[in-house]
Amino acid sequence: MRPVPFRPRQASQPRMRRLKPTYEPHDIESRWYDRWQSSGAFRPEINPDGEPFSIVIPPPNVTGVLHTGHALNMSMQDAIIRRKRMQGYAALWVPGTDHAGIATQNVVERELAAEGLTRHDLGREAFIEQVWQWKASSGDRIAEQVRRLGFSPDWSRERFTLDDVLSAAVREVFVTLYDEGLIYRGTRIINWCPKDHTALSDIEVDHHERPGELVFITYPFTDGPLDDGTEGVVVATTRVETMLGDTGVAVHPDDERYTSVVGKTVRLPIMERDIPIVEDEGVDPDFGTGAVKVTPAHDPLDYEIGQRHGLEPVIVIGEDGSITEAGGPFAGYDRFDARIAVKRRLEEEGRIVAVEQHMHSVGVCSRCKSVVEPLISTQWFVKVGPLVGPAIDVVKNDISRFIPKRWEKQYFHWMENLRDWCISRQLWWGHRIPAWYCDACGETVVAREEPAACPSCDGRLRAEEDVLDTWFSSALWPFSTLGWPEQTEDLAKFYPTNTMVTGFDIIYFWVARMLKMGLHFMHDRPFDDIVIHGLVRDAEGKKMSKSTGNAMDPLELANRYGADALRLTLLQSAVPGHDIPLNEEWIDASRRFGNKLWNALRFAVEHSEVRGVPESAGYPSNPHPEAAWILSRLHEVASEVDELYEEYRFADAATALYNFAWSEVFDWYIEMAKLGLRSDDQAAETRQTLGVVLRDLLKLFHPIIPFLTEELWSELGDGSLLITASWPDPPKFEAPAAIGELQELVTAIRRFRAEHNLGRRTIEAQLETAGDEVPAWWLAQLESLGGIAVTATVTTPPPGLTRISGGSVALHVALGDLIDVVAERQRIEKAIAEAEELVAGSLRKLANSNFVERAPAAVVAQERDRVEQQESRIAELRTQLERLPA
Repeated sequence: MRPVPFRPRQASQPRMRRLKPTYEPHDIESRWYDRWQSSGAFRPEINPDGEPFSIVIPPPNVTGVLHTGHALNMSMQDAIIRRKRMQGYAALWVPGTDHAGIATQNVVERELAAEGLTRHDLGREAFIEQVWQWKASSGDRIAEQVRRLGFSPDWSRERFTLDDVLSAAVREVFVTLYDEGLIYRGTRIINWCPKDHTALSDIEVDHHERPGELVFITYPFTDGPLDDGTEGVVVATTRVETMLGDTGVAVHPDDERYTSVVGKTVRLPIMERDIPIVEDEGVDPDFGTGAVKVTPAHDPLDYEIGQRHGLEPVIVIGEDGSITEAGGPFAGYDRFDARIAVKRRLEEEGRIVAVEQHMHSVGVCSRCKSVVEPLISTQWFVKVGPLVGPAIDVVKNDISRFIPKRWEKQYFHWMENLRDWCISRQLWWGHRIPAWYCDACGETVVAREEPAACPSCDGRLRAEEDVLDTWFSSALWPFSTLGWPEQTEDLAKFYPTNTMVTGFDIIYFWVARMLKMGLHFMHDRPFDDIVIHGLVRDAEGKKMSKSTGNAMDPLELANRYGADALRLTLLQSAVPGHDIPLNEEWIDASRRFGNKLWNALRFAVEHSEVRGVPESAGYPSNPHPEAAWILSRLHEVASEVDELYEEYRFADAATALYNFAWSEVFDWYIEMAKLGLRSDDQAAETRQTLGVVLRDLLKLFHPIIPFLTEELWSELGDGSLLITASWPDPPKFEAPAAIGELQELVTAIRRFRAEHNLGRRTIEAQLETAGDEVPAWWLAQLESLGGIAVTATVTTPPPGLTRISGGSVALHVALGDLIDVVAERQRIEKAIAEAEELVAGSLRKLANSNFVERAPAAVVAQERDRVEQQESRIAELRTQLERLPA
């Protein structure tokens, strides 16, 4: 292999200031981002002939700030995209934000409320203008936070879900689906948020188990008691107030308890209307008494039962969460106050048979956490049935792959049980539904452009007031951001995208919908790989929350320890599909690693004159053994990291690099290199090896810790930017077999020195060999690294000397010449006695059943750990004692 000569830094390449003694993240991270962006490095055009590779960012809400989940998600994407750029791909990472209909409208409405105003005081147009003004002044904060953490999307292609291009895509999709019969307007039961005053889709409702009451109520037979004296049917409910809207009672067809009463009617208490008893397979015979009250207007299952049996829906809870006029004497009550009042009235009438404490599932709005109310309402829906099949097949056939694969099972289960998607929202901020109504002839017009008049009667049209669900526009994100419905160059080049990185919590909100829409409109999957990560939790595994005080702000952490330290910590923990614990101490440890890397480069450039390393190649052609070893490990680690990146095993890749850098480059090779740098014969080659190893290490680390690596590259390299450098592909070298024995023996020597407080003094020793000649380089490194002066090589261990072994190699030392043996023996024996006393004390506690049974589990575990630790220490001390000469 022909070496590439090292070139001195050119005069035109300004020397940066001398490296400071310690790594200061703030000093570095404040100046590189603008240089990267202005250089065009974030754009795919930086590699004009490269193979296309693309990712679209999961768009954070424009109202939001980055949380640790965002930091993890974007760290993973940035690691992928930076590596792909360095590999020569035309790599595009599309940034953008979501207009977040409910959340954004709530923010602005709160600001208005502080002024004593509502949106209705302003009117629709003025309110929307107010929201746009808020977006201009406050809504771009998240982009600055993305920059602060060093993420590198192509800002020239930044998108917002209400941009003109994306709005055109939304309208095109809506009209097309409507024309295909896949979007319709109908009256059905939907989820209603009484606080936000809007409809919600099923997946915008979170379900929580909460304590409540199961109330058993007697509905008397209209014709009086049965022959056996049975007065009526007993039903059980957790929502007593909804009985005001009951229009039937249902039982399962196979439930023999009720065979004789099916077809009869019962009198609804309080409301005094007669309602039928029907049989329906939707009834769970094991719930309550097996007979259920049917309230078609306020329960999804009851709605379906009502549809099958012609039971009229009676709306007794209104959009504001209060009882309507149809609720008779309770009209105007809040729904929860009505629950108490209705129960009290039933008790007075003697209709309550029993009340049981009962845990039940309560649906709450995922935004405001208010209890959601199922209501009959006229809304717009997407008929999902025809869209689901292709989205299931593309995953089953591994055209789009979930990573980890175990998420596929949940994805299939959810997709196979979908109901039509309610897409209309009673908001003002968002994509207005492109529909108009003619009050004269009743026609509904859906069009891409606003029509001048009704096409049927030429009458005046009234525009639809509702806007679309935010997730409707987000479902188009992989192709709308590339310019669709226009057939743009970006769309042709970068769709389908390659990778989607997202949390498991939005697989159903977003990933599934992108698959359905992408396949329907682009006739191809929107992405190849769907990489799922878990939640970032605190060090104890608890979900982060401001209310519990364990939330960690990534911007604060970056300001404290550096963005690189935060990114490294997150990626070292990013096992696909698993939740990620985050401890501030680990971030500080990552910062200390940065300092270690800083000092390694500082040694190379300031003490070893390693500068002007070529951007690529430059490996020595016939390296000395120490160089051959580190170069062989560089090749192995680079190959391993490449494989791990391709499998999205970020934690393993980051850990492999971390361990290689710290344990092999810093702890071993740099120390070995000091000997070579002092040799006239080896100095040039050692500098060359040290330069290419550190250069490739910076390249391998750049996707993870970009700021620090770019800074160090500016001192080590040839004046180019690291972000645009080529990805390393170090050649294979053959490592000398003896290197492992050298490391094991040096480690044993260092332990021996520590055990006997020998400090740095040179130790004379005889080296035990099997008769083979020991290489001169090996002996020289043994002396340099271990402080050992080999006085002789022997094949038979000499008597009376202390043996130090490392693997299959051993040294024999006259320990009596180095220490006061008597004093050392006394010290060790005293330490053994103290440790044995601690063990005995702990064993006495553990033998006491009262202690084991009554003490906290952590205290008992601490005693057991103490026994294990002290017994291990005793074994070590006895080994030291055995080494002492008589």
